[in-house]
Amino acid sequence: MKADFSKPYDPKTVEPEIYKSWLESGYFDPDKLPGKRKKNYIVYMPLPNVTGTLHMGHALDNTFQDIIIRYRRMKGFRTLWFPGTDHAGIATQYKVEKELKKEGTSRFELGREKFIERVWKWKEEYGGIILGQLKKLGVSADWSRLRFTMDDAYAKDVKAAFVHYYDKGWIYRGLRTVNWCPRCGTSLSDLELEHKEEPGHLWYVRYALVDTKYDIQNTKYIVVATTRPETMFGDTAVAVNPKDERYARLVGQTVKLPLTNREIPVIADAKIDKDFGTGALKVTPAHDIFDFELGQKYKLPAIQVIDERGKMMGNTGEYAGMKTEEARAAVVQKLKDLGFLEKEEAYVHNVSVCSRCGHVIEPIPSVQWFLKMETLAKNALKSVRSGKVDIQPKNFQTIYFDWLTNIRDWTLSRQLWWGHQLPVYFCQNDKNKFSVAVEKPNRCPICGKCEMEQAPDVLDTWFSSALWPFAGLSESDKKNYYPGNTLITARDILNLWVARMIFSGLEFMGKVPFNDVLIHGTILTKDGKRMSKSLGTGIDPLKYIDQFGADATRFAVVWQATGQDIRWDEAAVAAGRKFGNKIWNASRFVLEQSGNDTFGTHDVKLKPKTEADKEIISKLDKTKKETEKLIGTFEFSKALQGLYDFFWHDFCDVYLETSKPQLADAKTKEGTQAILMSVLSSSLKMLHPFMPFITEMIWNEMPERTGLLMVENWD
Repeated sequence: MKADFSKPYDPKTVEPEIYKSWLESGYFDPDKLPGKRKKNYIVYMPLPNVTGTLHMGHALDNTFQDIIIRYRRMKGFRTLWFPGTDHAGIATQYKVEKELKKEGTSRFELGREKFIERVWKWKEEYGGIILGQLKKLGVSADWSRLRFTMDDAYAKDVKAAFVHYYDKGWIYRGLRTVNWCPRCGTSLSDLELEHKEEPGHLWYVRYALVDTKYDIQNTKYIVVATTRPETMFGDTAVAVNPKDERYARLVGQTVKLPLTNREIPVIADAKIDKDFGTGALKVTPAHDIFDFELGQKYKLPAIQVIDERGKMMGNTGEYAGMKTEEARAAVVQKLKDLGFLEKEEAYVHNVSVCSRCGHVIEPIPSVQWFLKMETLAKNALKSVRSGKVDIQPKNFQTIYFDWLTNIRDWTLSRQLWWGHQLPVYFCQNDKNKFSVAVEKPNRCPICGKCEMEQAPDVLDTWFSSALWPFAGLSESDKKNYYPGNTLITARDILNLWVARMIFSGLEFMGKVPFNDVLIHGTILTKDGKRMSKSLGTGIDPLKYIDQFGADATRFAVVWQATGQDIRWDEAAVAAGRKFGNKIWNASRFVLEQSGNDTFGTHDVKLKPKTEADKEIISKLDKTKKETEKLIGTFEFSKALQGLYDFFWHDFCDVYLETSKPQLADAKTKEGTQAILMSVLSSSLKMLHPFMPFITEMIWNEMPERTGLLMVENWD
């Protein structure tokens, strides 16, 4: 595409054509890059959900990745940026179920097979939207290696991973209290929850002592503080701290549960917080994960009183069938009426909600599949502590260490239909027995007669995405392009995804999948609020791309990314467009001075004759070294600001003005032309990773150009 410098730069017409030329070149594929390239440089794209559309976080994340991959490509590396999309089990099923509801039907009416067909149809229609949007941003990923986490080859590797863990004895099936979303109808891991502060109450309830001779305070009861009195029907103990002198004589005694008179023991455990409420905790193993662990430790029964729909069960008497919120109010009133409620206080507490649908979580007992985490967690910890994986900024290592040090076994199963169905097959003649295999056994290995039935549950989406650096790859790609180098991602998936990729890479490939992890900041609204489409605070980057161009949008997100949280100011996009116009106009001036291609961009020996010549060459050299250093340390904002200052002030404001009288002087004309062309050439190279479209467009007009700027030698 020929640049028309007589007109203002128009990104709307230029950017699609430039991207088309990049795709046609094939240079996003490392196997098609020109020249000898001895070293790999590999980046893994954080998988966008097939339900997703581009948001500001994606724009920031993918611009950072594109900067590093374009820079390394120009530095002569065999660069590969792996792109893909995630099937997003809960989110995608939720989307399709909403459509079915509008049509007056449900997945249950369709049946599993027809529902899965419907999801695939939805995925084909909407699942690739975000990929097209990423291309508009200028993402130079190798689209020929695009993977989807439900592709056949990928699915085979997922099943093989499950079988591998099971054969090692690390996967087991058991009844445990888990996080349950009544809306989505599935279990969730701790990392799939969000926590919202909500105003509530702390109720102080009297549990009567069975034997009052141990009561040193002569109150005849122990007071328990709780935010969830409706779960008391499932209480099986009251717990205190063994160092709490107030309750020392009561440990081992029994109390009567209010409203039921069922007797439960008083136990002591060092994990009980003496300072919360009264220091006495009601223990409800069926409806609190911490309480479940206490129950396991002290062999307490787990009595379920809330069902999978979030309603009170039949064993709660008059409260059966009520939703938990309704039951809570009724129980509190009954406690008041019967004199069991000592007092109540306003209390702000964290409420766990499903990260996908926002429904309040109900911990309930459920038979699930779990992965033992002890060895895997140790391996992931060691990889960072030893320096094999460097997480930046360093403060995120503390978050990483804390989670892995205090980790629970991973709840792998989800009660969904969309996802990787567990490779577990049950004998129909002995339904307590099963076989675990990548493919369904042709003959039941248990009874030798029946048609085995596959377990209905699917795997947690994060189990499959944990295998992203290698799952679904050809054997040659696994050999040639594993391990990679860099992962750039948001902080909210450090443990959900990054840690799990690290221990998965070690377990299945024998090496960590990457050496560098950059955790970037979060883009907030200008007044510091979280961006959310549902809250009306979301900002669509496509709006800026359509109005100002991808380069200006990329400029804005990088320019403002100076810390962990970014308060978005759209004035930066206008500044990016203004800078693009500066580059365009300065390039037009330089090219006009070059004459009839007399002074090319290559093999020109610069001969500075004036102090201005020496100064610009010196500053160019300094800027180049500083840019390389800052990109190498992932300080992209500083690198861009340095380039901006050099090009706008040192080159345009100072040297271009100085060059005009030098161009009019026969003694300095030729040298000045060469310096102008050389500085412009180097500037376009340095700016290309940040603003690839306009720099590629201008490069097309440079004398003696040898091809696309995206594969031009940086040096």
